[in-house]
Amino acid sequence: MLIKNQWYAIEFGPAVCAAPLKVPVHGHDLVLYRAGDGTVRAQSDLCVHRGGSLSGGTVIDDCLQCPYHGWRYDGEGRCVRIPANRPDAPIPRKARIDTYPCVERYGFVWVFLGDAPEPGRPPLPDLAGLDPVPEPRREGYRAVSGTFEWQANYDRVLENAVDIAHTPFVHAGSFGNPDEPEIADFDLERTHRGDALVGVTATVDLNPPPPRGTWARVYRSDGERPPVRTTTGFYPPNVSMLIVRPPLGEIRLYTAAVPIDEHRTISKFWAFRNFLTGSWADRDSVKRTLKIFAEDRDSVEGQRPELLPFDLAAELHVKSDSIQLAYRRWRQDCLDRGLGLLTPSDAEAARRAAVIASPARAEDPEMAGAWVFGAIPSGSVPTTADPEPAPGRGTTADPETTADPNPGTAADPGTDPDPETTADPGTTSTEPS
Repeated sequence: MLIKNQWYAIEFGPAVCAAPLKVPVHGHDLVLYRAGDGTVRAQSDLCVHRGGSLSGGTVIDDCLQCPYHGWRYDGEGRCVRIPANRPDAPIPRKARIDTYPCVERYGFVWVFLGDAPEPGRPPLPDLAGLDPVPEPRREGYRAVSGTFEWQANYDRVLENAVDIAHTPFVHAGSFGNPDEPEIADFDLERTHRGDALVGVTATVDLNPPPPRGTWARVYRSDGERPPVRTTTGFYPPNVSMLIVRPPLGEIRLYTAAVPIDEHRTISKFWAFRNFLTGSWADRDSVKRTLKIFAEDRDSVEGQRPELLPFDLAAELHVKSDSIQLAYRRWRQDCLDRGLGLLTPSDAEAARRAAVIASPARAEDPEMAGAWVFGAIPSGSVPTTADPEPAPGRGTTADPETTADPNPGTAADPGTDPDPETTADPGTTSTEPS
């Protein structure tokens, strides 16, 4: 399911130009293009006449022209020209396509997928440490971008990005240390703006593997490498963040997990570094980032079930899973409020076109039922309770996690991994975990 009424980062800003660009999202095709004033527009890729793909057309006078019969749509989605009609023939009011609010920031194009009016929309996330401008910018840092495709659901991809405990094993061949896999206690920081959760992060010290190659020469005095301070987290609905602080400086990775459909995801990332900032090092920076994703591929694509369970008790959780649990609780809250959108099956998509409803559908009640293409329906999911408490060693386990009652697990089942305290609107809370 896709969570509607959220700002999704779906494309790199520099990838969008005056020519239409098709971007598949959750089984639906959107079209992006840059208007004459430099702003990016996002619309449904389906022409209401015969279902032609608008991204195969052209932009003329700031209007999107269908390549099939030449119908033109303005920035609001209204058809303004039907070439086959007489010049004085009226254009039907139903001749319009869905248009979605769109913002270019932090090097990404963010599209609001949903029909909520502006006062009811969550704010655009603030990506920590980046300047709030269209370009990917942080003073003193060099930015590079890249993509990586997964045969996996975007929920699984996003959770993997914030999973701290997999590092010693999945990345043992690069920066993980399987000989020191224990994750020390850490705090969750939840950031709210108004009633909306806009970010969850945590910081830990990870033990790197013994130095090799260049690092062995750097640490030849004692042969040891100090712990690496690492921060990770997510910005709902689909962006993850990783900050790694090696001795040379700092690396920041911001990744949008773009859902192509239920079973495929494209990670689109910006990687920042404040060392070796010459362009000659860009290729190596991208290569190293892609290597991390490649190491994760088998584990992520091999997870079952492929889709994230609705029931929090369907998988066993321990203390080090606190960030993933925060994401699942945010997701479950959205589903409980009816914000989940069903994914059309291949058979449904072949027979009937449907789109993600845009705000315009709710703004004009008289036209609510007068759209050519129907809206993707919201899905109902079973109401699930958090996992039952597991027996602890002298104290009660968090009722929102299930801990292993046997001694020697990765987390102490007698401690509370994620107390449910809520930050005041517009503040960041640090929560013992």
